[in-house]
This record gives sequence, C-alpha cells and structure tokens, in this order.
Amino acid sequence: MAISSSCNSVPQLIGTQGILFGIGGCFAYCPCVLYIDEWFARRKGMAYGIVWSAAGFGGVVFPLLIETLLNTVGFRTTMRIWAGVLFACSAPLTFLVKPRLPYSANTHVKPFNMRYVTSKSFVLHQVANIIQATGYFLPGIYLPGYARTVFGASTFLSALTLILVNITATIGLVIMGSLTDKLRVTTCTIISAMGAATSALLIWGFAASLPVLYVFCIFYGLFAGSWTSIWPGIMKEVSESGGNEGQGYVDPVMVYGHLCIGRGIGNVISGPLSGALVMGMPWRGQAVAGYGSGYGILILYTGLTGLLSGINFLLNREPRRIHLE
Repeated sequence: MAISSSCNSVPQLIGTQGILFGIGGCFAYCPCVLYIDEWFARRKGMAYGIVWSAAGFGGVVFPLLIETLLNTVGFRTTMRIWAGVLFACSAPLTFLVKPRLPYSANTHVKPFNMRYVTSKSFVLHQVANIIQATGYFLPGIYLPGYARTVFGASTFLSALTLILVNITATIGLVIMGSLTDKLRVTTCTIISAMGAATSALLIWGFAASLPVLYVFCIFYGLFAGSWTSIWPGIMKEVSESGGNEGQGYVDPVMVYGHLCIGRGIGNVISGPLSGALVMGMPWRGQAVAGYGSGYGILILYTGLTGLLSGINFLLNREPRRIHLE
C-alpha cells in the first residue's frame, strides 16, 4: 500500500494494490481463519460470523474515511497514511493470533487430501457458492449509479445504498453464523437464497421510489450478505462426509480455501457479465418500475442467481433407507 503511493500508471497499481497487497492480505488473514477452527466448536458458526461481519463494518466506515482523505490530502498522501494505519492497527494484534494448543502439540503433519473436491456434497455446495457470487456483487457495482440515474439521488443518498447493504450484511453474518450452529447447512442456504431472490425480484424489481430501494438494500444485505457465514457449516459437513465415505481426513480449512476460490471466480465473472447485462439498457421503458429502468435484466439475473444458490437442497433429497426387522 505504501509503494502504491508512488505509482504513476494503472499497471503499477494492479501490481501493488492488486497483487502484492492481495497476497499480503491473504497471508495475514489465513492464520485467523485456521485458528478460529481450533478455538471454537459448539459456536463456531457464530465466531466466524462475527469475524466476517467486520468486512461489512469496514465497507461502511473505510470508504467514507478514504474518500475524505482523498479529497483533502490527495492520492499519494492518503495511501501513505492508510499504510501506516493498517500496520499500526494490525501489527500489535498478531501477537494475539495463536493456536489453541501449544505449537509443539501441533507439529504432526496432517495428510494432504484433495479427494473431497469430487464428492457430491462439496460439488453441490461449490456450484451454489459460485452461482451466488456471480450475482451477489452486481448490486454493489450498480446501486449508487442506479439511484442517481433513476431517482435523481444526490451523491450521499446514492452512496447510502451501499452503506445500508454493508450495515445489514454485518448483522446478517452474525445471525446466519448462529443459525449454522443449530440448523442444517441446506436449511441455511435456502433461507439466504429465498431472502435474496425475494428482495431482488420483488422489492428492487418493483421499486418505484428511493425509499423502497433502501428497503431492498436492507433485506438484500441481511440475506445475500450473510452467505459466507454458512461456510463453517459446509466445512463441517464436507469434513464429516469425507470421513464417512472413506475419503480419509478432510481438513476443514482446505474446504474453506476452495470456497474462497469459488467465490473469487464468481466475483471475477460478475464484472464483465454485469456490463453485458446492462449494455444497450434492455427493457427500458417497456416494463414497470425497476424492470423498465434499463437495469431489468441485471435485476432479474441477481434474483435468479440468489434463488439458484439454494441448489444444494438436493442434498436433502437422498432416498431414505428403510430398515426391516
């Protein structure tokens, strides 16, 4: 981040903020994820939900803070200040990130097992994960512009759409994390899928005013934004099914890593896909409310991918075994 303050071209920014900062962030983040899995068992979902809710909180506070700095001191000084803040806040906390057991008790090497990636359980969860990611990020890309062009909202009122999504996602992550400790994974995914689909297809699709759009942002953040809190349940289910199906030991943290890859793939796809969906402003003036705004296909795609993210309900449709005495 500090080096990026000296960049003079987009490729340089991609190399520093995109690649180096991304790698460094992953290296710093992975131990936190690894050790949460060690420290928590009965309330593991809630623990992950609280940790991941910080992303929603950061999505509310930091963009406003950075925008203020950019407008007052400029890009280069902002990046240097931000680099200093990141280091000053995170470096002392690294001493608190530690395993539950002493390191000497964890020196044994766990077997590297990737056979679970072909199991029915993991494949269905991963497909749902990628589908959800291709649609989830679309409102975040277009909501502020949508609020300005369709409802004539000011800069702040336009940005408020994303603020509401991030705030409610923070709450939704904690709630969904708690639910994963009590309910089946497929039940949690259906709750998220139905909430995301309903909010996009009905509330956003038929929103005729800015307040109704804000209602969509609240519900979408609660249901769609809580998706990653379902991951601890997926990690547990895939790990247990791997052992039961004779696939050997399955490291839940490796399952988490593959889920991150799937979400990353969906995120990358959503960028060019969203441009194609709004190209030429399809359905503009030919449908009601949001569907006739030129963003109709994008709204429809967001809702349908939210609905299809519940595809892993198929795991509940396995035939029951009847025991005869």
